Amino acid sequence: MILGIGTDLANIDRIQGTLDRFGDRFRNRVFTETEQRKAERRADTAGTYAKRWAAKEACSKALGTGLRMGIAWKDMAVSNLRSGQPVMQVTGWAEERLNEMTPEGYETIIHVTLTDDHPWAQAFVVIEARPVSEPAAESAPLP
Repeated sequence: MILGIGTDLANIDRIQGTLDRFGDRFRNRVFTETEQRKAERRADTAGTYAKRWAAKEACSKALGTGLRMGIAWKDMAVSNLRSGQPVMQVTGWAEERLNEMTPEGYETIIHVTLTDDHPWAQAFVVIEARPVSEPAAESAPLP
């Protein structure tokens, strides 16, 4: 079942301007060390940050709160699998909110997709709840 959907559109030039103006203060307030390492290795540093900014905004919307109610920017973090697929991890209040939303007997999966076409970066987040698999019953010996 779908628990939440969020989307956001970020202007890459605006993020570049914020990086130019506030530098590390902005980076350290909004992005985890992993996110910063990823962005700083990329040719399009501002675009990489903009996609992650959009993902955090989209995740907060999927959680049904927006960036209020105690969610901190770093409570939502984007990393990538070896395949390049982006994944979202939540901690702190975002994780608490996710746990509140999740029905008993279900586990959640946060799906995230990122794209950009200068000057825009976009993210979609879907929070899915799946029933927790019960361990297979041991086979009883036949009489």
